Amino acid sequence: MALRHVTNAWGLILVWLFLSHQVVQANLILPKPPSTDGGRVKLNINAGWKFWRSEFNPDGLIYDQRPDLGEANFTAKILKPWILPSGNDFISDPAKHHVRPAGNPGGDVKYVQKTFDDSTWDAVDLPHDWAINGPFYTEENPIIGGGMGRLPVHGVGWYRRKLSVAPTDAGKSIYLDVDGALSYAIVWLNGNLVGGWPYGYNSFRLDLTPYLKPGNDNQLAIRVDNPPNSARWYPGGGIYRNVWLTKVSPTHIGQSGTYIISKDVSTKSATLDLVVQVETKAKDSQKIDVQTDVHIFDSVTGRTGAKVVSFPKASASVQASEKQTVKASVKINNPRLWGPVPAQKPNLYVAVTRLLSGRDVIDTYETRFGIRTVVLDGTNGLSVNGKKVVIQGINNHHDLGAIGAAFNTRAAERRLEQLLELGCNTIRMSHNPPATELLDLADQMGILVLDEIFDSWEIGKTASDFFLIFKDWHEQDLRSFVRRDRNHPSIFGWSYGNEVGEQYTDEAGAAISQMLKDIVHEEDPTRMSTASENYATPDMPFPRIVDFLSINYQGAGIRDTEAYSNLAGIARQPLYPAYHANFPNKMIVGSETASTVSTRGTYVFPVTGYSSAPVNDTSGGDPVGQKVSAYELYTAGFGSSPDKVFAADDKNPYVAGEMVWTGVDYLGEPTPYYSARSSYSGILDLAGFKKDRFYLYQSRWRPDLRTAHILPHWNWPDRVGKVTPVHVFTAGDEAELFVNGKSQGRQKRAAYTYRFRWDDVVYQPGEVYVVTYKNGKEWARDAVRTTGPAAQLKMTADRTSIKNDGLDLSFITVEVVDRKGDFVAQADTSITFSVSGPGEIVATDNGDPADMVSFASKERKAYSGLALAIVRFKPGQKGAVTVTATADGLVRGKVVLTPHP
Repeated sequence: MALRHVTNAWGLILVWLFLSHQVVQANLILPKPPSTDGGRVKLNINAGWKFWRSEFNPDGLIYDQRPDLGEANFTAKILKPWILPSGNDFISDPAKHHVRPAGNPGGDVKYVQKTFDDSTWDAVDLPHDWAINGPFYTEENPIIGGGMGRLPVHGVGWYRRKLSVAPTDAGKSIYLDVDGALSYAIVWLNGNLVGGWPYGYNSFRLDLTPYLKPGNDNQLAIRVDNPPNSARWYPGGGIYRNVWLTKVSPTHIGQSGTYIISKDVSTKSATLDLVVQVETKAKDSQKIDVQTDVHIFDSVTGRTGAKVVSFPKASASVQASEKQTVKASVKINNPRLWGPVPAQKPNLYVAVTRLLSGRDVIDTYETRFGIRTVVLDGTNGLSVNGKKVVIQGINNHHDLGAIGAAFNTRAAERRLEQLLELGCNTIRMSHNPPATELLDLADQMGILVLDEIFDSWEIGKTASDFFLIFKDWHEQDLRSFVRRDRNHPSIFGWSYGNEVGEQYTDEAGAAISQMLKDIVHEEDPTRMSTASENYATPDMPFPRIVDFLSINYQGAGIRDTEAYSNLAGIARQPLYPAYHANFPNKMIVGSETASTVSTRGTYVFPVTGYSSAPVNDTSGGDPVGQKVSAYELYTAGFGSSPDKVFAADDKNPYVAGEMVWTGVDYLGEPTPYYSARSSYSGILDLAGFKKDRFYLYQSRWRPDLRTAHILPHWNWPDRVGKVTPVHVFTAGDEAELFVNGKSQGRQKRAAYTYRFRWDDVVYQPGEVYVVTYKNGKEWARDAVRTTGPAAQLKMTADRTSIKNDGLDLSFITVEVVDRKGDFVAQADTSITFSVSGPGEIVATDNGDPADMVSFASKERKAYSGLALAIVRFKPGQKGAVTVTATADGLVRGKVVLTPHP
């Protein structure tokens, strides 16, 4: 924790513009200026919705039969036949396209009618998570248990909003683009059923054109339905990502309609292959020219920079109501390559594609991309642009802590900034498609991505998860997922399954894997794909199918040491050697490793003497406080400590690296205490505060960083004279510990050990400090000391200047400190937050997995000395915002936020 330790681009544009003007004048060719809007308008329609939720079915509609609906299955109207055609664009065989039946089911439901009075409904803006403010279910056997976060995610939600059709929209095709809605989304416009999409994590598009009328009285209604037991983690509820209206000429570039491949890549040149899908809703055939220019993209400003190359103009005759693919290639000299930080730079380009009918630009479409090579190899692991990259990764669930599943770009950016500080270079999107903005951030910040789509196939894990719709929707979901994301250079591979039950079904399961892999390769032949394994072994059919091996936990061994010998469940000796022997040419990566569990700043005694041990109520666990010791040695029953995983990787250097379970605590899956609200496995807690484990990973992933970190804290009034082990995390190879000035001994790091341990230290108040060494020279120091009682609140904002758009966020940390300003690590002070000025507190948190106070509460107890407030400006308002934290008997804290100019 920190408690202890453009001008050139625009010049090129101007030069280019000047030279282009000179060429035009010299040739005396004055073409007709292009249309100013390029024929395409993309409008964000997040604002101004009305929302209402029922815990039960309020309207007699369902998508299909479902286990949780009981008798409702026999009385409700099933809409599945009308929804299936929404996915036809992603079914490759036209003979398998679904034909919409006659009729307008749901058209008589009052919520879709223009005349329905929704004035008593909640006014909301999107993205919206209806469940995040709770209240938490704290009773035994709740309808939503610990696995899904004990929050009210279930039920049917209705969203309503008016849409306007201006005279200038006449003749255009108008689409609704929904980036994510949980789940079974179904859309009506002016009382007409338009279509829908069942899988809540995928983005989808619906054509509104046939149902729109001129004017501002078009009534849009969206129904979402979240079953209980639909996930193993917190899914959130509602329309939780962005929603758009896309207005285009009837002849236009289709949904996810461009694809750019770079090949023959070097620092001297590269070849770009471009595919553009043109579609038309026009009644007459049309000759179209396709023209694409490639520009530098400035990730800092978000602006399109100088043009560097143009593809040859291509032409196509598009017949009425058809789609046609147009291809082109171009060579680019001296390309600026995209690569992961810190060793490489995440350079980006943007391709601007224009469709021209004669001299009129009828559509303009931008495609951000990067130029790079990615090689996955059985011996060398992962290489980007010919340089080996050790995967130092984490798994990432989609919720954003106290603000829930509703996507927010700044919250996601803050998380990535913290992970970069950690030394992380890779994220696995567990276990569903992410928000596109998160992939944009990964592109811009230079972070590799393993993009993942399914947690189950035909065999379900919960009563109402994706297995219910897998047979009907796997192709549409998989193709739309790959098409949406394949231009992102950060993505090094696809994962089409996680720990699926088909691992257990031998050749039958392998056949499903092969079918899914084939779909991925049809959509993107440039990347390898995988499905992660936690049960299948090297001699089974399942690993034979995948392009590279993504192994969950088995690489370091599962329940294979003495500490785990009394546990039930599968046991595995470390399987990396066997996998490598059977598949020497396939890259191996630990796609889930560790599953170490802890609560920040809390320590349970005695401390295990093992380097890895399962947590239980008598070893590392505190079932009363629902805490797990932060010595970072305790794991889920199937897991391993970081130390054990590091040793497995070092003993098997062909392994490409690891993706830790998890980077950040997430809502749901609160192993080992399922009466809690959130997980214990993160390197960062749910509030984004660093656990001690952060420094263990940082010392390995950033070995040149001069850091040392001591644990535990040194406030133990009830442990005077008792053994209180001290551990140190550092990249140094020697360390000497001192307690009140007396040396506890100097240690050299032994082979396959990753921490320094002084397990016989006897507690006395005072100071503990460590001096670490590397190659015989002093490396770094750290100290902890006994503090006085809590005396004041210290407030720090991650940024004190933020945009006043109602979206940008400031994350404000409150530390409880003593009179000298030293951090009081055990403080659990109750803190009240308040705001003056044009701002508001979005949420508060403290990182405690067992805290059942609503995230919307302005009162929050400090947990291990820390609390968090998330604050934003009210949209468009000016002036400073003062955020204050008060607590009985303590000097208040204050921080001032100003609007970003």
